[in-house]
Amino acid sequence: MTMKKMLLPALTALTLFSCSQKEKADLIVFNATIYTVDPSFSTTEAMAIKDGKILATGKPDELEAKFDAKEKLDAAGKFIYPGFIDAHAHFAGYGNSLQRVNLVGTESWEEVIEKTKKFAMDHAVKPGEWISGRGWDQNDWATKEFPGKEALDLVFKDNPVILTRIDGHAAIANQKALDIAGIQPGYKLVGGEVEVKNGKLTGILIDNAIDLVSSKIPGQTKEQFKEALKDAEKNCFAVGLTTIDDCGLGFEAVEGIRAMQANGELKMRLYVMLSDEPKNYDYLEKTGIIKTDRLHVRSFKVYGDGALGSRGACLLAPYSDKPGHSGFLLSQPEHFDSVASRIFQKGFQMCTHAIGDSGNRTLLNIYAKYLKGKNDLRWRIEHAQVVNQNDFVLFGVNAIIPSVQPTHATSDMYWAGDRLGNERVKGAYAFKQLLQQNGWIPLGTDFPVEDISPFKTFYAAVVRKDAKGWPGGGYQPENALTREEALKGMTIWAAKANFEEQEKGSLEKGKLADFIILDKDMMKADENELLKIQVIKTFVGGEKVYEKK
Repeated sequence: MTMKKMLLPALTALTLFSCSQKEKADLIVFNATIYTVDPSFSTTEAMAIKDGKILATGKPDELEAKFDAKEKLDAAGKFIYPGFIDAHAHFAGYGNSLQRVNLVGTESWEEVIEKTKKFAMDHAVKPGEWISGRGWDQNDWATKEFPGKEALDLVFKDNPVILTRIDGHAAIANQKALDIAGIQPGYKLVGGEVEVKNGKLTGILIDNAIDLVSSKIPGQTKEQFKEALKDAEKNCFAVGLTTIDDCGLGFEAVEGIRAMQANGELKMRLYVMLSDEPKNYDYLEKTGIIKTDRLHVRSFKVYGDGALGSRGACLLAPYSDKPGHSGFLLSQPEHFDSVASRIFQKGFQMCTHAIGDSGNRTLLNIYAKYLKGKNDLRWRIEHAQVVNQNDFVLFGVNAIIPSVQPTHATSDMYWAGDRLGNERVKGAYAFKQLLQQNGWIPLGTDFPVEDISPFKTFYAAVVRKDAKGWPGGGYQPENALTREEALKGMTIWAAKANFEEQEKGSLEKGKLADFIILDKDMMKADENELLKIQVIKTFVGGEKVYEKK
């Protein structure tokens, strides 16, 4: 027997022994620049995954030597980031919006009417059926004023119609819808307004007044709800979102989501804030914190004031472009105090929409009454849009988390100065100043109020320009975030805002394998390239849920 023949069995045995000693893995991803977003913000080249979690990161040859993987993925030199987390959005609402008239980007009231007519024709809407839409913004029109309902009444005599402004804080309804809701001139309510001119209804409804009409719309069927969520999920995975904070749902929707996730119909991870309603408090107090690998419910979304665009945000002094009008709170301060007490006693998280400087001050002071200094309850102010310079410190003193949406700044910058004046606007959209209070800040979009794209969030946070590249030097550039800060705000800091930083938000050993592969490097791409970045693949728990065709 030759020496060669004698060595073959030994080499085979050695190879088999070597393979048997390797740890099993489901997937090794290699040939990539991987931004781990770990504490040192390090990059690496490969990672091994098993059972939906990361086993290890490192160099390809090291992982090859240690793990026996069922599958290998060559990332072809592309760039891997943790899956994006949107810290403030309306996932179910976005899904629903895909089934309504899309009025985003309309440039006149006439275009709104035409799009609504086309929707009714395309969907063969029958007499008596409701028509709803969302997305118009009078600030985008030549005539920057709220429209009247006359044209709606003329075109839609037999169908109740309600069309909601892009921010959700104003709507216009036709007479048919107003009649169904029983609304007459002079109707008064707390936290809202039914607009009247010359003794007649204009159809404009502000904040709480919208519910008078929308509550009359027949509810979704279970199948319609499922389709809405599936449509939303598909679009969100395509832009690299793997966790979304859905801000303000009823417990019935939570139960529907739980059922869909349990049977594999919905793979998106959701952090759900329950709406400020007695039935929802009763529900969570009965169930306790809900926590699975795809659903987390422990917080309540409270609504402080209205929006700046519709002049419903509550300001300390009147609007610069509407003397005598300061906006309003959506509830009496006593209500906010009572729910804060209830939430605090149960150890839940309070997340309150606050836009104006008075709205923010009111909620910050109520929070302070219960938090009493540094704590880890992570109570949040959603938007924190206009803050008086004397009040920024309250975020840090009481460890209150400002949860902000960078594209609000670049959408509102055209008219925010008109609303607030030159001095007051300096405390608006002040992301850097807010970041400095606690050393971290979660970022979101508020979609469908804004576009779902995380790249627009990143661009607006870092460059402080809109998608057209305006203004040249950036809007209030002193409050721009660095690229590292912005990425953390969309990943690890967003996870921290949800009490989830130990399981997601970075690509580290033991964490969920939620990651995305991009065609360009967000950290180094020229600013003109940032909005052109494409998601090649999206993975949730190591499972591919999206691939660019």
